[in-house]
Amino acid sequence: MLGFITILLVCLLGLFVIIKKPVVEKKVTPRTKLNMQIDKLWRIQQEALRTKKYLRAEKALLMILRADDRNAVAYNRLGMIFAKQGNYEDAIECFEIAQSLAPSASSFHNVGLVHLDIGDLDKAAMAMKQAMEMEEHVAFRHISYAQVLEKLGDKKAVIRELERAVELEPTPQTLKILAQVYDKDDQKALTKSLRTQATQLDKKRGRKTVEQPHKMAI
Repeated sequence: MLGFITILLVCLLGLFVIIKKPVVEKKVTPRTKLNMQIDKLWRIQQEALRTKKYLRAEKALLMILRADDRNAVAYNRLGMIFAKQGNYEDAIECFEIAQSLAPSASSFHNVGLVHLDIGDLDKAAMAMKQAMEMEEHVAFRHISYAQVLEKLGDKKAVIRELERAVELEPTPQTLKILAQVYDKDDQKALTKSLRTQATQLDKKRGRKTVEQPHKMAI
């Protein structure tokens, strides 16, 4: 009887060994560890930007770029931080590096804003035009370009760009922006018509806003 029980226990033990799956420990490779560190740094800089702790955000981005010196997004973000602190020369350099690595409407837009802030209107117009041409279907790009053209005194071009913005996105805000320009150009009938349309849209569907032109883009 004792022998039978011993045999049964041996069989059960063998069955348990067969059924039980081996536990494979996941090895954390150096690359995985680096990616985890970079992800953490992105979270740090995002929170620092939200709370306007620019020095902390700057340090996090510099550490990201130390690990990945071809990260266009990091250069773009770093340029935004420099611009917010009035360090325009370094901001432009960061945006230009971002453009060289991965040209985007956002990087052209950002460098255009910096040139606008320092009064270099020709370069601002050139950058905004490039951003607009890359995203010609986006109303915001035309409004931003028109903002610089207005400072250059090109009224016809301003009206052209704003009319295109209204065509792309006829929201109350775009209608009101164009109405203001028509009003300055003494086109009273068009001004009144656009403001009436804007009021009707506000009542009908609520206010849908377009991103303000003077704002850094990520």
